[in-house]
Amino acid sequence: MFTLATWNINSVRLREGLVARLLRDEAPDILCLQECKSPVDKIPLAQFRELGYGHVVARGQKGYNGVAILSRLPIEDAGDRDWARLGHARHVAARLENGVTIHNIYVPAGGDIPDRAVNEKFAQKLDFVAEMRDVFHADRPERAIMVGDFNIAPREDDVWSHKQLLKVVSHTPIEVDHLLAAQEAGGWVDITRQDIPEGQLYSWWSYRARDWDAADRGRRLDHVWASPDIAQAGHGSRVLRGVRGWDQPSDHVPVFASFDL
Repeated sequence: MFTLATWNINSVRLREGLVARLLRDEAPDILCLQECKSPVDKIPLAQFRELGYGHVVARGQKGYNGVAILSRLPIEDAGDRDWARLGHARHVAARLENGVTIHNIYVPAGGDIPDRAVNEKFAQKLDFVAEMRDVFHADRPERAIMVGDFNIAPREDDVWSHKQLLKVVSHTPIEVDHLLAAQEAGGWVDITRQDIPEGQLYSWWSYRARDWDAADRGRRLDHVWASPDIAQAGHGSRVLRGVRGWDQPSDHVPVFASFDL
């Protein structure tokens, strides 16, 4: 069995101490980070290695995007893809010794206006997810886990108010349709909702809220999916809501799952 976590850290250099705290307190075997905002050679790995995370694959760029996989288990670099030809560091894959491939993906946020005709960022987001659909349809994943900040909350109970967010980027019908089409194309199973099928569940709370906890206007933007051949091995999902209350936190919190593989 191994335990995996995904977390949009919103600058790994700024929040190195929070990453170290999570590794000490929760000790996942694998931690996938998004929005590292750092070139690979500037990611502060020394403290993570001291904590036992000596295996790393990452893709980075200065100030934006960036994804990294930290592991206590041996992993090998399994490549990356430049989704929608954006030239962004938004994907990296690692392969475990048991042959399971872990994909760490950071889908574009999409800006503020949910109209591709007037908002290039929204168009890029839709194109990114549409390419995911096409790739999974052409090459159906096997023995694969895909995690990350998908920047889409697909279910009505993945947001604080389905009705009020229908025209807000991250929960618009066109985004949800695109994400569900990508999920269906690959046969991906949403492990978090397999384990926690009912009820409101969030992994992100805006910085704009004066009291994020009391307002509780969250969205589930961070996901753990598994290919259908290994989905039944997934269990133990949890969202670490309390991390949002740490000092100088990311606006996202870690999402965990374990796999008996």
